[in-house]
Amino acid sequence: MERYEADIRERIKMALVQAGTCFSCDKKAAYQQAVEAESNQQARWVLETILENAEIAEKTSFPLCDDTGIPHVLVEIGKERSVSGKVLEAIHLGIADGLGALPGRPMALTGDDIQRLEQSGGLAEDPAALVPAPVLLKMTEGSQLRIHVLLLGGGPAIRAKTYRLFHKHDIAVVKEEIIDWAIEAASQLGCTPCTLAIGIGRSHYEAAAYMLEAQAYGSYDQQSELEREITSRVNNSKVGALGLHGDTTVLGTFLKVGPQRASGVRIVSLRPCCCFEPRKATVML
Repeated sequence: MERYEADIRERIKMALVQAGTCFSCDKKAAYQQAVEAESNQQARWVLETILENAEIAEKTSFPLCDDTGIPHVLVEIGKERSVSGKVLEAIHLGIADGLGALPGRPMALTGDDIQRLEQSGGLAEDPAALVPAPVLLKMTEGSQLRIHVLLLGGGPAIRAKTYRLFHKHDIAVVKEEIIDWAIEAASQLGCTPCTLAIGIGRSHYEAAAYMLEAQAYGSYDQQSELEREITSRVNNSKVGALGLHGDTTVLGTFLKVGPQRASGVRIVSLRPCCCFEPRKATVML
C-alpha cells in the first residue's frame, strides 16, 4: 500500500475510535447547559451521569456505549481533487482497523441472504467483520478532501422514520408533523435526551442522505430558528432524560433541507439520535 493510502487508513482508524469514545466540545457544553437548567432531580442525575460516562470514555478510549454502532462514511470531494478505488479501499480498511481497536461490538451476521435476515447463520466474533454502510460521496468546491466517520446505533434506527409528508404549501404543516413524529420517537426511544437529525429531500434515498449530512455538519451552538423551535417544542413534551419527565428531551436539532420538486409531498427522514449520538469524527486531507 502506498504511503498516502496507508496514512488515510491510519487516520480513518483513529477517527472511528474518536467517534466512538469522545463527545465534541459543543456537545459537552450542551449537556452542561441542560444540567444547569434541569428542574427534575432524577433527570439531572441522568444528565450528570451521561457526562461523567463521556469523560471516562474519552480518558480511557473506551466506547461510549455497548452498542458501538454501524459505521457510516460521508466523503466530501473538492472539484480539484479525485478519489481512487485505492483510497476507498483504504477507508474500508481503516474502518476495520478502528473496529478492532475500539473495540466494536461483534454484530456482523454470517451466511447467505436468508440466513442473515433470519439471524440463523451465526455471528462473526471479529468486530472488524462488520461491513460499513455504502459510502456517501458529495462534491464540494475547492481542493479539500473531508471524510466524516459516523457510528449509528440500533435504538435510534428502530425509532427513526423516513416517509412522505403532505406540505400543503405551508411550512407550519411540515413543522407540526415533524414535531409530532419527534415526540412519538423520543417517547419510545428510552435513551434520551436525543438529538434530532432530519433530512428533507425528493426521494427516500435523498432524505436519508441529508439526514446523515445533518449529523455530520450539525452543531449544538449554531442552531437555526427552525431548529431551535423544533427543539423547544419537543422539550415541552416533558419526556425528559430516560423518560423521567425532565426538562430536556432534545439537546438540539440538526436539519438539512435539500432541493425540492414541484409536488404535494416532501420526503422527510427523521432519526432521534440517542444520548451518545451523533458519534462522529472528521478527517481532513
